[in-house]
Amino acid sequence: MSSPSTLLTTPTRQQTVGRALAVVLSLLTVFGPISMDLYLPVLPALTRELRSATSTAQLTITACLLGLALGQLVAGPLSDRFGRRRPLLVGVVAYVAVSLLCAASPTMETLIAARFVQGLAGGVGIVIAQAAGRDLYSGGALLRYYGRLTVLGGLAAIVGPLIGGQLARVTDWRGVFLFLALVGAVILAACLLVFRETLPTENRVSGGMTRTGRDMRRLLADRVFVGAVLVTGFVNAALFAYLSGATFVLQGVYGLSPQGYSYAFGLNSLGFMVFGFVAGRTAEQWSERGTLLVGTAMCVAGAGGLLATAAWDLPLAAVIVSLLTMVSGVAVTTPPATSLALAGYPDIAGTASSFLGVARFAFGGLAAPLVGLGTGVAPLALVTVIAAALGAVCFAVTVRRPAPATTPAVDGDHDLTPAGR
Repeated sequence: MSSPSTLLTTPTRQQTVGRALAVVLSLLTVFGPISMDLYLPVLPALTRELRSATSTAQLTITACLLGLALGQLVAGPLSDRFGRRRPLLVGVVAYVAVSLLCAASPTMETLIAARFVQGLAGGVGIVIAQAAGRDLYSGGALLRYYGRLTVLGGLAAIVGPLIGGQLARVTDWRGVFLFLALVGAVILAACLLVFRETLPTENRVSGGMTRTGRDMRRLLADRVFVGAVLVTGFVNAALFAYLSGATFVLQGVYGLSPQGYSYAFGLNSLGFMVFGFVAGRTAEQWSERGTLLVGTAMCVAGAGGLLATAAWDLPLAAVIVSLLTMVSGVAVTTPPATSLALAGYPDIAGTASSFLGVARFAFGGLAAPLVGLGTGVAPLALVTVIAAALGAVCFAVTVRRPAPATTPAVDGDHDLTPAGR
């Protein structure tokens, strides 16, 4: 395995990436988040049929989120050691099988357990897409690739309920999980036909957990990296709290149908796409930190609007505008936070990206069930306000100003952290 210094001083050979492979990598990124969100429009019906409390039903979201986070931590090192293709195929096969188990679940407890395993399998796809990008791209192309994957993953979290709302017209919640099994089977076929091993045997890691631990300590010693990860985690906690609670607020409090709920999510999907695209250009041409500040401020403003709605019983339009502002703010934070986190680590971009993914899904998994502890708009408003405010604090403390000096490498062998990070 090449040393970090070699990777930084010697240009990495960039392999030719066909359109078919690029599409498969994109699918691997989005099918994990879609697994979590596709059934949200039928979550109230699922809760009634399995005779469960709302807070218990929302544990199916938490279980999937935690599985997505843990799956990345497990699959990343395994793929560095055994190659990308074998762990990927195992993960996708497991995903199809456990999706069928979700559809057949007789109790809420069984469904929660199955959702955790489904998240584990979905996390494999996310981290393999990140690791394969490290194999296929180098330099600026690698950073742009990770930016696209991050935006696609967040966009999938928004688009999933839109698709689920349309599926609710023709099937019940069990049919939605059968649809996910079908999606997994299609992805499996695409992987078998298109995805070839991207990590040559001679480039695989042999250091095991010792090497992984050293890389992680190096990352955690970088204040800006940790700050970017925490900002990403907290704003996505607000996003996933919204994904968990909005179905009950919009349908239960404001009386929207599953289709109306999916249209509201469609509006947020459009906002996410537009603002995510604009933020990518702005961060590149203007300022990464300035763009991140704007996105964080939008998240705080949108969450504050929800809190005002809860306090003064404002109409549906206030909820829609507040949610759109907050979700668009999450999109604005994504490209600059990803760039700031990955810029100094071309040699371990896969490990660094895994930290971002773990923060996104683990923080979201902790925030999602809190929304179900009360009724009305207030629980959603409080959770999103606290999460957005914590993200703003992390930005101010760790990311807002560059570090005054270079950060020494943890292992003492190389100083790989750029000055002024």
